[in-house]
Amino acid sequence: MPSAGNIARRASRGSTALPHRTQTFTTLIQNSRSQAGATAAWRCFLPRQTTRHAFFSSHPKTRPKSPTRRSIAVIALGAWLTYTLYPAGSLQRSNYSAKLSAQPPATPDQPASTADQTADQTAWPKFASSFEGLSIATPAETSKLADAVVGLILPEWSKSIPGYVRKLQRELNMAPGSLADEIWQEAYDPNIHPEIQYTAEVRVSDQLCDEEKTFLSRRKKVVAAALARYLGLEEEDVHPDDVPVIAMCGSGGGLRALVAGTGSFLSSAEDGLFDCTTYMSGVSGSCWLQSLYFSSIAERDLNRAIEHLKARLGVHIAYPPAAFASLTFAPTNKYLLSGVVEKMKGDPGAEFGLVDAYGLLLAARLLVPRGELGVDEKDFKLSSQQEYIRYGQNPLPIYTAVRHEIPRLDAPNSDPGTASEAEKAIAKKEAWFQWFEMTPYEFFCEEFGAGIPTWAMGRRFENGLDKPMEDGFRLPETRMTSLLGIWGSAFCATLSHYYREIRPLVKSLSGLQVVDELIWGHNDNLSKVHPIEPATLPNFVYGMQDKLPKTVPNTIYENEHIQLMDAGMSNNLPIYPLLRPGREVEIIVAFDASADIKTDNWLSVVEGYARQRGIKGWPVGAGWPNSNASASKTASELDEAQADSQAEANKKLAEAQTDQAARRNNIPANPPLGTNGAEAQKADEAARELGYCTVWVGRTEERSSEPPPPPVDDASSWRLTDPDAGIAVVYLPFLANSKVADVDPVGSDFMSTWNFVYEPAQIDQAVALARANYAEGRDQIRATVRAVYERKRKRRVEAEAAVKRERKRRLARLGQLGRLGEGDHFS
Repeated sequence: MPSAGNIARRASRGSTALPHRTQTFTTLIQNSRSQAGATAAWRCFLPRQTTRHAFFSSHPKTRPKSPTRRSIAVIALGAWLTYTLYPAGSLQRSNYSAKLSAQPPATPDQPASTADQTADQTAWPKFASSFEGLSIATPAETSKLADAVVGLILPEWSKSIPGYVRKLQRELNMAPGSLADEIWQEAYDPNIHPEIQYTAEVRVSDQLCDEEKTFLSRRKKVVAAALARYLGLEEEDVHPDDVPVIAMCGSGGGLRALVAGTGSFLSSAEDGLFDCTTYMSGVSGSCWLQSLYFSSIAERDLNRAIEHLKARLGVHIAYPPAAFASLTFAPTNKYLLSGVVEKMKGDPGAEFGLVDAYGLLLAARLLVPRGELGVDEKDFKLSSQQEYIRYGQNPLPIYTAVRHEIPRLDAPNSDPGTASEAEKAIAKKEAWFQWFEMTPYEFFCEEFGAGIPTWAMGRRFENGLDKPMEDGFRLPETRMTSLLGIWGSAFCATLSHYYREIRPLVKSLSGLQVVDELIWGHNDNLSKVHPIEPATLPNFVYGMQDKLPKTVPNTIYENEHIQLMDAGMSNNLPIYPLLRPGREVEIIVAFDASADIKTDNWLSVVEGYARQRGIKGWPVGAGWPNSNASASKTASELDEAQADSQAEANKKLAEAQTDQAARRNNIPANPPLGTNGAEAQKADEAARELGYCTVWVGRTEERSSEPPPPPVDDASSWRLTDPDAGIAVVYLPFLANSKVADVDPVGSDFMSTWNFVYEPAQIDQAVALARANYAEGRDQIRATVRAVYERKRKRRVEAEAAVKRERKRRLARLGQLGRLGEGDHFS
């Protein structure tokens, strides 16, 4: 933040020298004292990168009309902030390092919470000192000045900010009786945290954990009854082996994905499909939805979830009065801050960053009910969700995050600035995202073939075993306050992701094409830089050299912590975990509320993953069609179509267009007549636009060089029942619908991924649109499920008949066929 003198000098030069944030702040306060204006005003206190990536909406377009008044306001604001929040110098009223040096040394009988913090080897002293170093003048010293400033430019709530900060400082100073001291003492209590009694070790295997296997056997029986209701069959006629494994997945997209996903899941529940699912997986906002669904707030009732969202999302997650109140008043402050205290106090290498603060704010909105008194401690541990799936009564939730592996440059002591060109070249070529999944049972990475119990997340590991503190203490489980931030940390994207967001605008401006070419020419470098650091968790494979697959990079063994971020950095649809061996998912229902549904084409990305993993049955060609050929190619094709006669020109033009469409769909320009020709025509028609519900089905046999088949329709539904049919993918994008007026995922401002305020009416609109879209595909989804069920039933019946025939042939060879008892002991 610029000093008061700099602000004053800028103000004296006129309005053009004023910082944009200062202009915006002054305008907001002059024009509005509303909550929205207050939230936007609070935004101006924070760095520009924060407003761009995470918490706040865009700046208003209004500008102050009076430069003189604005200058006075800016000077007053700068002076007040400098006086009250200045962290060093003559105005500083507290010196944390002096306090620490004045403390007496710890004695053997002194409680751990009151020991000299200078001897503390954890990350807590650094965290506490940085927070304590934020000096706040006393109320008596600032009351007169604050009243004057508030009356001029600041909202009324700003007077309470210094008091909130001082209260947080008192509660987090680890003094006896403080909130931090209470949290740390309770961390040692096995009655509150039973998991601290147990040691944990890394499970190295490519198989599912035993708990999930038990869940699958129980869930199959529950789904069999639900499937009978869904398909209108008698329950006794549904054999458990005929039940298809159905998974639902929700995309990323912030609160848009959360709200729209709730509407989609509600419609599927009312239709009976939700009860037939075995798995549900999420990215980003859909992970927030799963967290809410498996909480004491929603109680596995999606209508209750919607009502909760209406009650809580009308306030911005970073609106200061609400945020500070949750962090400073009981009972919410203890539940929200427990994870921070335990992490910073129990892990020497822990860090508290923007993602951690983001997670705190999200939890304060999503996991705290209206009125705040009904907050439940169980909602803040992922492993607590075992209670809701133990008997197979609900689908198993899968939460996702990714780690960006950049070979050579990921070494603990490496400096990307000093890396050789050869190392940079290897890093550019080999960088990739490693997927991590979190379920109520296990924290697992398929690439490592290793995982740990979910209740052991947050502990340090070495050589496959958890590493307790010096006194033998093992940390409680990582809280949801950290996980919510990790799952939704899209602002930890690379510079390449950021530039892609604004590239269309840059390219559209005359004279900036050269700038675009210059920047985009270094895209490989941009894709390796994360301007905002991702959150960290202890690395459970630290020191496990020679115990994991050879494909695991060596750098992972050398880092005590791993950085995890929003899985949407890799794929905004969480399909990869559903393809893991052992889960045997046969139908995937994908609800896609991504901001860039068509351009990023997340379904098509899965094809490469399936090839890499050797997964059979994924439908080749699934996803939005590739974009049309470039304008230059189209122009050249039209030039070639010129001829002397109009008839010849029309013929050549038609041939050029056919060839272009064929390239777009990766099919031969002149396919053979018959089935392939008809399939190619359907593929071309489907490629123009996908509807509200599209179904693809793969094949388990090796594909020939034939073009990929088009989506399944009424005429080709037989492909779902084919014996060689593979995975069926049902895709439902979040599109505008004429049946729901005045709402468009692309055109409606409140649908932005970076919007963190949804009014109740806007929630109703988003939910209504999601429900209308589901209704468009309801019959097609049911037909798909029925076809897969019939295929499995037919396969089972044929297998049983083959067994009977073989048994008869065996008895005939023994000469026992037709004899009484067929050779049993009653013969």
